[in-house]
Amino acid sequence: MDIKTNGNISFWYADIGGIPEKRPPLPGDREADVCIIGAGYTGLWTAYYLKKADPSLDVVIVEREFAGFGASGRNGGWLSGGFSWSREKYEKTSGRGAVVDMQNAMAGTVDEVERVTKVEGIDADLIRVDNLIAATNTAQMKRIRQEYQYALDWQVPRERIQLLSAEQAAARIRLANIQGAVSYRGMARVQPAKLVRGLARVVEALGAWIYEGTTVTRFEKGRVETDRGTVRAPVIIRATEGFSAGLPGFERTWLALNSAQIVTEPVPEALWREIGWEGHELLGDAAHAYCYAQRTREGRITMGGRGVPYRYGSKTDVNGQTQQATIDQLYGILTRLLPQTKSLRIDHAWCGVLGVPRDWCTTAGFDRSTGIGWAGGYVGLGVSSSNLAGRTLADLILNRETELTGLPWVNRTVREWEPEPFRWLGVHSMYQLYRMADRREFAGLPHTSKLAAIADSITGH
Repeated sequence: MDIKTNGNISFWYADIGGIPEKRPPLPGDREADVCIIGAGYTGLWTAYYLKKADPSLDVVIVEREFAGFGASGRNGGWLSGGFSWSREKYEKTSGRGAVVDMQNAMAGTVDEVERVTKVEGIDADLIRVDNLIAATNTAQMKRIRQEYQYALDWQVPRERIQLLSAEQAAARIRLANIQGAVSYRGMARVQPAKLVRGLARVVEALGAWIYEGTTVTRFEKGRVETDRGTVRAPVIIRATEGFSAGLPGFERTWLALNSAQIVTEPVPEALWREIGWEGHELLGDAAHAYCYAQRTREGRITMGGRGVPYRYGSKTDVNGQTQQATIDQLYGILTRLLPQTKSLRIDHAWCGVLGVPRDWCTTAGFDRSTGIGWAGGYVGLGVSSSNLAGRTLADLILNRETELTGLPWVNRTVREWEPEPFRWLGVHSMYQLYRMADRREFAGLPHTSKLAAIADSITGH
C-alpha cells in the first residue's frame, strides 16, 4: 500500500498546518517552585491545575522537542475514560470499593476535559460519542459477552454499557461479518494535536513557562539538569510516559510499546452512506491484537494497531516514521472490517510509543521526602487518564488530601522490566502468539485460543 506521507510526527499536525515552530529553550540556570519534565498531556494538565489552584506558583516545563511531540500529538483521539487495566491487581492492595472509585474517576475525566475545553476556548474537535467494540467471529463474540458481564459485575452502570446484537451493531457501522458489539456510552472523540496545542497555549497564558528544545540529562532531589542549564526546584514531576526509558536510571521502569496508525483520504458521501457510522463512534474490535479507529472531523477514517510492537532497548521511532509492513497490516485490518474502503487512498501513516509498567497497570505518585512525582504507564488510555493524573498530582504537590489522592493507583510501584534481550523476546513472543490466536479464531475456532492465555502469561498482561 503506497502512501503520501510516512511519519512527519503525525497526520494530526498536517491537519492543523504542519509541525509547530519550537518555543525558545531554557535560557540558562534558573529556580522554580515546580519543574515538570515533558510537555505532553500529563505535564500540561499538571501545570494547568497547579496554576488554577495557586497562580503564584512558578511552574516550569522542560521539553526535549515541542509540546505534543510524543503520544499526546499522535494518539487515536479516544477520550474514553475507560479502564482496561487489571481491576484485580488494584483490588489486592486497596479493596474492591476503591477500585470502583478509581473506575468512576476515570470515567469522569471525559466530562472534565470537555468542561475545560469549553471554559478555556480550546477547539479540539471534541464530540461526545459511543465506543463500539465489535466482534467479527464466534470467539470474539464470546469475549464480548464476557466483557459485558464483567463490566456489570464491577458496577459499571447499565446506562453506560449496552450489548448489541449483530443487527443493532450493523445499524451503527456496517462492518463485514459483524456478529455483535458492546457499546460504551459517554465517551468522546478528539483531534489530539489540537487538544495538546490548545492546552499548552492556555497553560502559558496562566503564567507557566514551557521551554522547548531542552533535553533533560539527569535529575535528582531539587535539581533538573539539561543541555541548556539547570532548574532548581523543590518539586519535580516526571511526565515522560513512553519516553521514560530515555532518562538515565529509568531504562527498565516502563516499556516503550509501539503503536501505529494510517488515515484515509476524505471519504465521499456516497461511500459514507454505504458504511454508516453516522454516530461517529470510536471503533475497536475484540481481536487479541486489537485495532482502534475513528471518523475524523473532515470525514476521514483513521485505523490504528500495534504493528511492530517493540524496539530493542525501548528505543523510539524517528519523528513518527513507521515500517511498510505495519502500514500494510493496518490497511489489511481496515479493508477486512470495512471492505467498502478498498478504493480509498491512504494519505498518511505514523507511529508513536506508549508507556507500559511491568504489571500493565497505570500509576501516579509523589514522594514527599524527595519532592519527586510521576504519572504515566497508561497502556494506551492516556488521553483521558492524563487529565486525572494532572488533577491528582496537583493535589499531592499541594499536600491536599482528597478523594483523588486516595485512589489505588496513587504511589503504586511495581518491579522493573527484565533486562534485554529478555523483554524484547517476551513482548515479541506475546504479540506473535496473539496474532496466531487471532488467525485460529478467524479460521473458525469457536472459543478463545489457548495461545492468547500463554501470551498473557509471558509478560503478565
